[in-house]
Amino acid sequence: MATKAFQKIYTKITQITKATCSLHASNVGNDELATVNGKLAQVVKIMGEEVTLQVFEGTEGIPTDAEVIFLGKAPSLKVSEQLAGRFFNSFGDPIDGGPEVEGEEREIGGPSVNPVRRKQPSELIATGIAGIDLNNTLVSGQKIPFFADPDQPFNQVMANVALRAQTDKIILGGMGLTNDDYLYFKNVFNNAGVLDRIVSFVNTTENPPVERLLIPDMALTAAEYFAVDENQKVLVLLTDMTSYADALAIVSNRMDQIPSKDSMPGSLYSDLAKIYEKAVQFPEGGSITIIAVTTLSGGDITHAIPDNTGYITEGQLFLRRDSDVGKVIVDPFRSLSRLKQLVIGKKTREDHPQVMNAAVRLFADAANAKTKLENGFDLTDYDERTLAFAKDYSNKLLAIDVNIDTTAMLDVAWDMLGDHFKPAEVSIKQELVDKYWKKTP
Repeated sequence: MATKAFQKIYTKITQITKATCSLHASNVGNDELATVNGKLAQVVKIMGEEVTLQVFEGTEGIPTDAEVIFLGKAPSLKVSEQLAGRFFNSFGDPIDGGPEVEGEEREIGGPSVNPVRRKQPSELIATGIAGIDLNNTLVSGQKIPFFADPDQPFNQVMANVALRAQTDKIILGGMGLTNDDYLYFKNVFNNAGVLDRIVSFVNTTENPPVERLLIPDMALTAAEYFAVDENQKVLVLLTDMTSYADALAIVSNRMDQIPSKDSMPGSLYSDLAKIYEKAVQFPEGGSITIIAVTTLSGGDITHAIPDNTGYITEGQLFLRRDSDVGKVIVDPFRSLSRLKQLVIGKKTREDHPQVMNAAVRLFADAANAKTKLENGFDLTDYDERTLAFAKDYSNKLLAIDVNIDTTAMLDVAWDMLGDHFKPAEVSIKQELVDKYWKKTP
């Protein structure tokens, strides 16, 4: 071992796998960064004097006498207002051609907030997407996943949420994005003139998959700066958590750890929880809300990634293509926001809970009518009207391209109810019917 300007340098590697190398070293910290033969690496395991390093680009071409230099620090991000409007890679380096960010250096991946410092979430996060705001209203400090099939336009939905959400800052963490996706986000944000409130950390399919593991921590370190230091409402958008979990599996398999369900590492639950539990509402007013895409393999909700995610998060948003209207909708039956009752009818108009329940119930009646039709039974007049209502409802409210505020959503819903039903059929409190019912059929 030699030392150069306080850096520990070793030249004897004892073991090399596809993604890791091991050596004997002392006074090394967990998560500490190092370079191995010039390639960036990170300490992932310490057993006595034996240290295992995960090499981000893979270990190909590294000899056993390669120079290993420990850098004496964990991955970190410089935080300041200069982050806003910028695109960075997994290591927090600019990838948009702009200057380096000046600011305070903070280690990424710290612990989540002490529960004593948390406040019961009570602020509405309006996304402008009616399928979310009307039926599955989001609350500041909430953590919620988007479950979607890989062929669905979930990145467009994420971009739309970023453009419309009424928050102070949006932090985008992109994992395993195609170059097209990366450029799509960049162009959408540029063209909409909203770059000044969006910070993006991007790992594309061209980058080593292992680097994806740094993206959520980078995004959340930036989020904590804006939420804690600046008391801002921050929305963190992570896409795609399945890519993140796949990268975890690659690392654990290469380290010869015994895989758990669906080839995932046994630590999957705690790895995901470490990210999602960063969602918080602070008493001072700042908050971190997390929406994360989890792509499903063949619609399989029982796979280890969505399965573990469901235990940690507060509901889920489910995208599906509605064959009747040919649009992608937020499915009202499979979507759920467990915190919506904290804001609907309180931070939104008084009729919100009743209108939401009535519309979903009538949509369910339409699903029953559809089953009758497919099985060759005759439809009643009421069945016919529920089917017409369901098409309207999917088109004008559930479709992901609907962009209106919560008051307009409720007005549209009342119009639809009035177009297809009599007041007695919708089971809404009489005083609300008297106040908001627009038409007679």
